[in-house]
Amino acid sequence: MKKFSHWVVKHRVLVLILAVVLAIPSYFMYEHTKVNYDILSYLPGNIDTMKGQEILEEEFGSGAFSMLIVEGMPDKDVAVLKTRVEAVDHVKRVIWYDTVADITMPKEVLPQKVYDAFNHGDSTMMLIIFNDTSSADSTMNAVSDIRTLADRQCFVTGMTPVVLDTKNLADEEAPTYVALAVLLSAVALSVCMDSFLIPFLFLASIGLAIIYNLGTNIYLGSISYITKAIAAVLQLGVTMDYSIFLWNSYMERRDAGKSPEEAMEKAIQLTFSSIAGSSTTTIAGFIALCFMSFTLGRDLGIVMSKGVLFGLIGCITILPAMILVFHKPLEKTKHRPLLPDIGRLAPFIIRHYKALLISFLVLMVPAMYGYTHYRTYYNLDSSLPRDMKGIVANEKLKNEYDMNSIHLLMLSSDVSDKDVKSLTAQMEDVDGVKWVLGLNTIKGEAVPESVIPDEIRNSMVNENWQLILIGSEYQVASDEVNTQVSQLQNAAKTYDPGSMLIGEAPCTRDLIDVTNKDFTAVDSASIGIIFALILLVFGSASIPIILVGVIEFAIFINMGLCYYTNTTLPFIAGIIISTVQLGSCVDYAILMTNRYLFERHAGKDKKEAVTVASSTCSKSILVSSLSFFAATYGVGLYSNIDMISSLCKLMARGAILSMVCVIFILPAFLLVFDRFVMAWTWKGRLKNKVTDRSGNHKTKETATEE
Repeated sequence: MKKFSHWVVKHRVLVLILAVVLAIPSYFMYEHTKVNYDILSYLPGNIDTMKGQEILEEEFGSGAFSMLIVEGMPDKDVAVLKTRVEAVDHVKRVIWYDTVADITMPKEVLPQKVYDAFNHGDSTMMLIIFNDTSSADSTMNAVSDIRTLADRQCFVTGMTPVVLDTKNLADEEAPTYVALAVLLSAVALSVCMDSFLIPFLFLASIGLAIIYNLGTNIYLGSISYITKAIAAVLQLGVTMDYSIFLWNSYMERRDAGKSPEEAMEKAIQLTFSSIAGSSTTTIAGFIALCFMSFTLGRDLGIVMSKGVLFGLIGCITILPAMILVFHKPLEKTKHRPLLPDIGRLAPFIIRHYKALLISFLVLMVPAMYGYTHYRTYYNLDSSLPRDMKGIVANEKLKNEYDMNSIHLLMLSSDVSDKDVKSLTAQMEDVDGVKWVLGLNTIKGEAVPESVIPDEIRNSMVNENWQLILIGSEYQVASDEVNTQVSQLQNAAKTYDPGSMLIGEAPCTRDLIDVTNKDFTAVDSASIGIIFALILLVFGSASIPIILVGVIEFAIFINMGLCYYTNTTLPFIAGIIISTVQLGSCVDYAILMTNRYLFERHAGKDKKEAVTVASSTCSKSILVSSLSFFAATYGVGLYSNIDMISSLCKLMARGAILSMVCVIFILPAFLLVFDRFVMAWTWKGRLKNKVTDRSGNHKTKETATEE
């Protein structure tokens, strides 16, 4: 690091030029990175619902369908609209009454259940079949074109319109997320730091690291809209510590009379030795997400792991170069920090450590109860504003046609007509099934098979498969629809063991099953990985238990509050918050414990050691948590997408709760369990080192001298 830091200081202008030059291709790569707005597409590819969708696309040339509700329009005008919709790119076919018979013929020729399924009062409904998947750009473009064709009398229902609305809203809000995070972080840092200019250098340095991270996502093929929305904000929050550490270390050496170049060389060396360890625990938290079979976790985990790494590199290259280039303006804009020194609370904390420990024990029970009983939702519509076009259309489908979801059953073409009719009758008797429509039910008794148009026959039957549409009264992700899906699958398997039920409701039921297993595994993995890292760092069997326990307590409170405030969270919130809060906030506990151990090894008794650790580290912990809070909370308040809003609010609250637990609860644990900590910790590790308020290591002699 000596040679590296010397090179960075000597070539600081070149470093800045390279940083800006590299940002240009990174930005263009970011602009061309595909974004996936369909959460269900992250389900494992080996389950029936996903395999069925793939087969549907390959063999029928279709991957998605929507219902178009038309109100108060004469049949002849509906027929014209149908023709226009069929002409839209990527619409494979549109099925309505005139597909079966001439519109001059009375609709009574249709079976009553078919007529009732597609007509209500003065409204009628047509089925639109697309030639690509529900979240494909081509399908979303087709829905957008259909909306342009249709006026206020028409409503496009289904999953694709909701995905399209999500895309439009997320793309509209994304720039504001970054602006809010930057603005609030600048305000927080201006209060906490000793220069009005340095916060903007921090943000510029981290901003370049964020651009590199987002640009390199192009090599992943695509990222989810959730990852795109929160990656920049989260990277800003979790890597701001590194910049603060570097600045504090640099200023300490400047105050000691070192030249800017000498101070920065030493600051780079010492800061790297500190933040390399803390970044490892943060990366470990994100890596744990990659253990999920629901690959949205891997998507976020990989992107954020890269983000932390880019943040680390930027902190020891770009930021030092900026500080040296602007060192004169930095000197002129120095001021006294406006933040009070909370290190003065240390004596109070030590005097009342027993009361703090009792508070911990008292709060643990309700916190754990709330943590295990907060409510979640899996219906992705629930995360969006209720006035969006797709939501309004789906509500109309529910209210006027008494339908909440449509399933698609894929049966082998070898199943006889007799068995299909028998299966259809069984499925119609399942609770909540509104109608069951296959080729046989469409033609009915009054329409001979010979008059069924080829486009309908080809849409529903081929040499390998036959398709049956099932309308359900039950809402996606509800217990009722999940039971219904199981009953329909069981009935179909008796006639065809290879049958597959696909659609939003079956996929969502699989989502529930998959993520429930994932969350248990990933939670254990994140705790295990971070526990092992702390064990290696401290050479202690007791310290990992204490540190992980303190942060887990903060996590219990954070998630438990959702139960007591009657807040329903998106399904993904729990596992993301658990891993991110543990991985990023355990650094606070590591910082304080590091200093405590040094003081103990230096000969101080436990109360003196904890007092010194608390008084010297509390301010750094407060600044770090406030910067994390500022970067995320504004986005949480602003976003109209509950999936994003909930995650950001929880991360912001988690940072503050972790800070409070480390400053007030951790010292009590260190005092109570001092004997076990000292007995089970390898004493040689920190014998001649101490960590200052910047997280930098000093020799024992230097620390004593200061």
